[in-house]
Amino acid sequence: MDDADTTPCVTRPLPLARCFEQYEALLLEGALGERLKREYALTPDPHVALAAFARTEAGRRALCELWQGYWQTAARHGLPFLATTPTRRANRERTRQAGEDAGLLRDCMALLAGLKARWGRTPAYAGGLMGCKGDAYTGEGALDEEGARRFHAWQADILADAGADFLYAGIMPTLPEALGMARALAATGLPYIISFTLLARGTLVDGTPLHTAIRHIDSRTERPPLCYMTNCVHPDIVRKALLQPVNRTELVRQRFQGIQANAAALAYAAMDNATSLLTSAPDDLARGMLDLRELTAMKIFGGCCGTDGRHLEAIARGLTARGLATPDSGMGA
Repeated sequence: MDDADTTPCVTRPLPLARCFEQYEALLLEGALGERLKREYALTPDPHVALAAFARTEAGRRALCELWQGYWQTAARHGLPFLATTPTRRANRERTRQAGEDAGLLRDCMALLAGLKARWGRTPAYAGGLMGCKGDAYTGEGALDEEGARRFHAWQADILADAGADFLYAGIMPTLPEALGMARALAATGLPYIISFTLLARGTLVDGTPLHTAIRHIDSRTERPPLCYMTNCVHPDIVRKALLQPVNRTELVRQRFQGIQANAAALAYAAMDNATSLLTSAPDDLARGMLDLRELTAMKIFGGCCGTDGRHLEAIARGLTARGLATPDSGMGA
């Protein structure tokens, strides 16, 4: 990690909700897991996956190097930056299976928050990442609404107490668990985002149309999400989902506002079981993501499987070209 490229924050941080209102685009981090395995030869824990890297010097250094590189891209282009803890699989059950406790989540949050404290120039936010209890791609093992609220509250409360700026529920495959998760996140008082496992047919894995899922969660939570989005999916698939008649609504246009994209236009099963890196040209991926603004008020752009710094740079460059970012020519690479 190169501290020479960081500048201490000297102004009061802009709350994420206000940042979301004031900026036309925000940059979310790119892939972590694939890069940690392929570029750093680090092996995820069988229970808590990437969260275990916060316990080793090599893991901490690798995470900080990746976050730092992504932040530098955001800063060069004057884009607010969102980064999240490597805790999607570190729920209460899996944390116990790994012989860990709440301290693991706190360490992950402290690592990211400590790095964020050195970032300046543009707003940056450290989020607490969470995920479903079962399989995010098939929905197997999904919880019902109340079971999800109880199950996920433990992790949400710890991340919030540890200093998260926001909470982010990634690749949620079923409506009942997504709703229970939303209730648990809302109870913390932090802004939060619900990101769905979205299929080309326009539904979550459990068959719920995107429009229905958004309407249901918005109407059943006292504090609705900051927005909804999708992750671990290619923009071509998202475009097909948004073009489904059931999703051609003003609600979807206004509330579905982000994508953390895979670099290959393949089904979840193919990506999840891939033994080699599946990627595509950065400019092509960026163009596909930015073109989604034709269909919704898309505002959050990040990378998932198959992406790296080149893809984040292409996204940021595309946002700049469309007048959605303010380049900072004084920011070093």
